[in-house]
Formats: sequence, structure tokens, C-alpha cells
Amino acid sequence: MQVIINGIDGAMGTILAGVIEKTDDMEVVAGITPTGAPGTFLTPDAYQGPADMVIDFSHHDGTVALMDYCVSRGLPAVVCTTGQTEEEMAYIAKAAESIPVFKSANMSVGVAITAKLVKEVAAKFSDYEVEIVEIHHNRKVDAPSGTALMLADAVREVRPDLHYNMGRSGIAKREPDEIGINAVRMGNIVGTHEVMFGTNTQTIKITHEAHDRALFADGAVAAARFLAGQPAGMYNMDDLLAD
Repeated sequence: MQVIINGIDGAMGTILAGVIEKTDDMEVVAGITPTGAPGTFLTPDAYQGPADMVIDFSHHDGTVALMDYCVSRGLPAVVCTTGQTEEEMAYIAKAAESIPVFKSANMSVGVAITAKLVKEVAAKFSDYEVEIVEIHHNRKVDAPSGTALMLADAVREVRPDLHYNMGRSGIAKREPDEIGINAVRMGNIVGTHEVMFGTNTQTIKITHEAHDRALFADGAVAAARFLAGQPAGMYNMDDLLAD
């Protein structure tokens, strides 16, 4: 499989290139980055050579240009970038009418399993208060993380009456119909997400800790293999786990 990496000289793009280099069935044929690094292309449309797949670990500002490129060439896209606006997410969904698109707020298979567990607990204990704490390195630009929102969405799938409270300040008495979502930024922490379900008598905690960013690259490779040969549509980790 010939892969284009969008954002190849970023932290995750660099790791992904290293992971693909060690695989037998994939190769990187082009890297896209606005930095103009040697051997790369400034924009997606600057590369028109052979390719089977695009994996995106860049910045959400480039969503429209990337989707236009993938649609114009009929290339499947694994979108690992987070922080998209509603308009950008709508653009991705529109592109998925023409090409297969894999989109997940977190590319870890372990996080996908965590979300399933969160949904099960939320359904079983429908009267419990829910709080989410996410911790990331001090360079992460979006807060709360896409993964925290994904986990909150998993709760709301079975408890749609709840609303999100994005970090408390000032008078912060807890309302019974809220999911508290709190972001911590420090050091070089890869990513920790903890979902807490509680009453006055007990607390249930579900935690996922990422120890190495390579797990996200591994997930992106698995998603690319899954997406190859799929018809147009939007896919996510649930589809990968069910495959």
C-alpha cells in the first residue's frame, strides 16, 4: 500500500513514518508539510504521483484542502487530526459521500474499547454523576481533548439528557444533569483519560493511559488496512473493532 502522510514532519507524522518503514505491506510515497522540509510537498495537490491512501496527522486548518484533494483523486483518507470545527466536520462528512473516510478522535484501539466500557457503565448506572479528567502534554493546542469529548459522547448515547460542563470556575456547584469535563496540561504526558461515575456511597473509575505515542501510529496503520477496499462512507473505531 502506497501511503501519503499529511503532516509528516510533526511529532506523530514522524512516528508514523517510522512505523510504516518497518511494515512489509506499506510504504510512504509522499509527505505533506507546510514547513517545506526537504523531500516533502507544501500542499496535498502538489503531489500527483502514485498513492493508495492518505493518513492525516496535521492540523485541522487544512481539512478542506485535504478533503478536496482526496475526493479529486479518489483516495481513501484516515483522518487522525482533531480539533475540527463543526463546518470542517461537515466537510469531512460530505467527502465521505464520495470516498471512504476513517475518522476517530483517538487512534488507539484501547481507547475505543474504553469508550465501549464507558457506555456500558453509563447505561447500567443511569443515576450516577459523571466526571471526566483528561491530562496531556503542555504542547497540546485543543482542550478538552477530542478523546474526552468522544468518551462524553459515549455517555450521552445512553444518557442524552446530560449536558457538558467544560471546566468549572467561580461558583461551581454541580448540577445533576451535567458531565464535567476537565483538562490538565503539563510536561510530556502522552495522554491519560479517566471517566468517573459516582454517588454518595461509591465511585467507579475507568482509566486509559497512553505510554507511547506509537500506539496512535499503530492504530492509524490498522485503520488504513481496514479502509482499503471499503466503499465510500464514514468509518470509525467501532467499525474496525467489528471487522
